[in-house]
Amino acid sequence: MTAVWLFVVAGIVLAMVVVGGATRLTGSGLSITQWKPITGVLPPLSYRAWLHAYALYQATAQYRLVNNDMSLSGFQFIFWWEWAHRLLGRLLGATFLLPFAILVATRRLPRRLVWRCAVLFALGALQGAVGWWMVKSGLEDRVSVAPERLAAHLGLALALFVALVWTGLDAWGGEYAAQRIRRRDGWTLAGTIFVAAAYVQCLLGALVAGNRAGLVDNDWPLMGGRLVPVDYWQDGFWRTIAHGLSAVQFNHRMFAYGLLILGVGMAVAGLRSPRTPAGVTVLALALAVILVFQVGLGVLTLILGVPIWLALAHQANAVLLLAAATTMAWRVRRA
Repeated sequence: MTAVWLFVVAGIVLAMVVVGGATRLTGSGLSITQWKPITGVLPPLSYRAWLHAYALYQATAQYRLVNNDMSLSGFQFIFWWEWAHRLLGRLLGATFLLPFAILVATRRLPRRLVWRCAVLFALGALQGAVGWWMVKSGLEDRVSVAPERLAAHLGLALALFVALVWTGLDAWGGEYAAQRIRRRDGWTLAGTIFVAAAYVQCLLGALVAGNRAGLVDNDWPLMGGRLVPVDYWQDGFWRTIAHGLSAVQFNHRMFAYGLLILGVGMAVAGLRSPRTPAGVTVLALALAVILVFQVGLGVLTLILGVPIWLALAHQANAVLLLAAATTMAWRVRRA
């Protein structure tokens, strides 16, 4: 029961990432200019309330510089995307906190998982605060949120997702699985490196998304006809790695190639080595298939000019890849 609950919560985090991606792609993230964790659950319920919310949005730089011809109905469209994203966040909190309280009160939550679940709840609460910190960056002097804050927001969400999946697997395996820890070997190291690399690749993807860098250099495998884009270096290191359009896309591409080599290499090793732990070969093959599919989605998203449906599929599959990588990293540590 505990494992099912944690996996359901992880599924809501996945939904939040996808809806958050749609919110970004539709330019909806700055439509709600206030953070009201409790009363904000209710959307505007009257024409006057809608006009008030619209007036608040009209005071933003995004409206003045980008959307100054937007009608009230256009504002309502972007409002509902952001509202749905925040509503999912509130649903996530309730779905975690209420069962957690019941399981602790009835002593049905294993003692070894109580402190971990408390940390998971704290991470979820922190995610809400980081989300508002991200939105504030776009309400000051920008027409969109700061890419590095978007990466921090997504990174914390994915850290929470990985922790939920790992803890859910621990709950599913029970006390016996928790005690059967393998000694460190090549598979343990490879699984750990892959999950860390997949996580970093997601952060690099967030920088691409935050800078809208998928809209430049849409040829492949070259970039603007070159292996390394001519405008890679910008004015300073931070400006290059966090805000350079060609640079963040190039970094995302190169890291993807490295991840692909590692993932396929693990699958080949699983097939060829007689010492591969039981069940790991199947996981390695599944991971390689998801990874190849993810790379294909990324290339198509780029060369087709980032259509929303394809960009969302790429983002959702990235989270599934992270789930598969987490499962494998967990499995290779168990005898």
